Amino acid sequence: MPPDDFAFPDNMVSAQRWAEHGCTFLQLLLLVSFSHTQVPFCRPVGDLETPQLSKDGDIILGGIFSFHSSWKNRENTYTQKPLPLECISLNFREFQFAQSMLFAIEEINNSTDLLPGISLGYDIYDTCGSIARSVKVALALTNDDSNVSSTSEGPCMKAAQVQAIMGETSSSPSTAIATVIGPFNIPLISHFATCACLSDKTKYPSFLRTIPSDYYQSRALAHLVKHFGWTWVGAVRTNDDYGNNGMATFTETAEQLGVCLEYSVSFFRTDPLEKIQKIIEIMKSSTSKVIVAFLSHMDMDVLMHELSPHNLTGHQWIGSESWIFDSQIAAMDKNHILDGAIGLSVPKARVGGLREFMFNVEPLNSANSELFTEFWEALFSCKFKESESAEFQSKCTGHEDLTEVENSFTDMSLMPIFNNVYKGVYAVAHALHDILSCNKTCNDNVRLDPTTILQHLKKIHFKTKEGDEVYFNENGDPTGTYEIINWQPGENGMVDFVTVGLYDASLPADKKLNLTNSALIWTQNSLEVPVSVCSETCPPGTRKVLQKGKPVCCHDCVKCAEGEISNTTDSVTCVRCPLETWSNEARDACVKKEAVFLSYGEIMGALLTAASLFGTCLTAIVTVIFFRYRKTPLVRANNSELSFLLLFSLTLCFLCSLTFIGEPSEWSCMLRHTAFGITFVLCLSCVLGKTIVVLMAFKATLPGKNVMKWFGPTQQRLSVLTFTVVQVIICILWLTISPPFPFRNFNEIKDKIILECSLGSAVGFWSVLGYIGLLAVLCFTLAFLARKLPDNFNEAKFITFSMLIFCAVWITFIPAYVSSPGKLSVAVEIFAILASTFGLLFCIFIPKCYVMLLKPEKNTKKNMMGKGQSKLF
Repeated sequence: MPPDDFAFPDNMVSAQRWAEHGCTFLQLLLLVSFSHTQVPFCRPVGDLETPQLSKDGDIILGGIFSFHSSWKNRENTYTQKPLPLECISLNFREFQFAQSMLFAIEEINNSTDLLPGISLGYDIYDTCGSIARSVKVALALTNDDSNVSSTSEGPCMKAAQVQAIMGETSSSPSTAIATVIGPFNIPLISHFATCACLSDKTKYPSFLRTIPSDYYQSRALAHLVKHFGWTWVGAVRTNDDYGNNGMATFTETAEQLGVCLEYSVSFFRTDPLEKIQKIIEIMKSSTSKVIVAFLSHMDMDVLMHELSPHNLTGHQWIGSESWIFDSQIAAMDKNHILDGAIGLSVPKARVGGLREFMFNVEPLNSANSELFTEFWEALFSCKFKESESAEFQSKCTGHEDLTEVENSFTDMSLMPIFNNVYKGVYAVAHALHDILSCNKTCNDNVRLDPTTILQHLKKIHFKTKEGDEVYFNENGDPTGTYEIINWQPGENGMVDFVTVGLYDASLPADKKLNLTNSALIWTQNSLEVPVSVCSETCPPGTRKVLQKGKPVCCHDCVKCAEGEISNTTDSVTCVRCPLETWSNEARDACVKKEAVFLSYGEIMGALLTAASLFGTCLTAIVTVIFFRYRKTPLVRANNSELSFLLLFSLTLCFLCSLTFIGEPSEWSCMLRHTAFGITFVLCLSCVLGKTIVVLMAFKATLPGKNVMKWFGPTQQRLSVLTFTVVQVIICILWLTISPPFPFRNFNEIKDKIILECSLGSAVGFWSVLGYIGLLAVLCFTLAFLARKLPDNFNEAKFITFSMLIFCAVWITFIPAYVSSPGKLSVAVEIFAILASTFGLLFCIFIPKCYVMLLKPEKNTKKNMMGKGQSKLF
């Protein structure tokens, strides 16, 4: 992360940052040029750097911290040598980090188990928050400038002054330092530089850290956002390596998880206030209610200062580890903008004795009294020397009580970071312990060099006195473990940092995020999880359609088409239902299609059944009448045997229509068409026989003609049998080769299954109908020829009428049957059967019944022979 500074310059400009990078680049060029000199003489360039804190020892460790957060800006004239930086704005936090390093060194020096007989010393430098100065002091630690005079011409063959360097706090200075000292393999162990870029061992081979990489944090934040269903978020970041790299990883992971960024803006604390105001306006005008802030402590400090006049409550803040557990940020939030903030922090830690050590500062007795006295004066707003300045109203004694002061130095909320510094020093100590083969004593004859120390650092694995495991992976990083912190209201208006979960990157994907406390407090102290989506969740039964020109999280919900469903929320596609099912009204489930067929229970089926039974009963009544009057001339003159056979076949025709009603089965499908075909042929055979009898009878009355002997009763029976047998043979062939079978029609009606009988062989079906049609045409032709024969009761005339009806019905049946869907085609076929059967019954038999019942006087042989005075009809 960037420096956790206490203050920042008011007059710093971006051009100055360019000057810093230019200075760094110049120093690198000088370093390279000296490294290529054939005779390596030591000629120090520039002013010698003096450590702010130092102590002699057998082995020296380096430290780089920003005791001052800024410096006075001077305009360079480039005509004379630039003056050294004049550092300003003491940073108490960095002083705490340095104190943690001193505490660890003192504890190791007092230990008999670790590095016995070996004392550790230190040289700690102040960078003043300047990247250029960070590089310069790193080179000073490497070159041991303190022992080289400006006129020395001795060869530069000495080993490095320090064996390892602790620092820097922020990512950008750490990248610069690691680039410079990397070729020398001097270990640089950072306690708070989290940029994932520093895990690249090809660029930073000697960089190690005791804080997890942002590689884990950025992904953890993305999974945290996804966990609470926030798919539409805004993002603000620090414009440096920490913020840019961290937000890039967060954005990549968020997109993979289906989270979209409405905006992603960046700033640095030295940017003009107009830029920060524009960022605030973007936040206020946005529709997203969640803001991911990947900011350093100092940049968050600036942002909060500018947010104070604005009413930006109601937004849920997601914080990175650099500010989410910072009590000073919480104290600044007077307008409750950050209420309910949630984010990741380094797990809580405890270092026994560290707090007491920090509070036991004695500025007057310290070997580094200059820095300590400056720190003490800023801490208590006093002066050791009398001053006329109104800023200091008292004189420092050096014995003031630190427990009575409340500021960032006495705030122990950063104990996890102090622990990181502590673990870094102990990591070096354990590596040295192994190299020196320490047991009760250490081997003093081993020559130390940073490369060996770096190799051993990569292999160390130990536990601190508090039980914390310390080791580095192949990238020089520890395991990515975080606590999930929630800002909850505490006593006296203070904020409590409540741990509500854990994130462990070493666990399987589904177990990394673990929320252990459901009692979360959200923005404006709400207990309900805020909603931040571009578009509402699409419910089951709909699918998402992206809005043109907008991110993938912005969509419309379109109802699934008929026959398709979606049974999950935010479905991208609708799934077509299986063939036997159909979508319900809500389009969220497939339901079994309704099976439809012409049943007895529906109105149409009931009417057709009633018509069939009525026709059967009517035929039975006619049969009874004919049987009752079977010896009368009217019945005997019309071939009573064929008449009774015709009535029997008409009864079968009426009854066969019932086989078309009801759920189709294998036997009913075969029976309905064959029964229909055979009974109609039997019926037409009888009609054809009666027609031939009429023609023969009148031909026999002509002189010299005796044709009745060729078509007597035997021949009549044989003709009926022969015509019927032909149809029976056609039906047998049809049933043998390709019989009708039950068929489930899914295509006719999309939301229903039509149960019908497939014809099997269309040739068989149309052969049956064709044969019936042939007999009908033959009957009609013969009857038409005999229509004008002299007789009071010309039966040929009635047969002609019946055949006209029969043919008309079946000619219209063909197009109606072909075009009728589903069960209507069955109804059309039944109607055709009933209509043609009623036509035959009414045309042939009703006139005779009329005479027999209502005109019995005309039912005589005399009238039948045409000798009466009046016609029957």
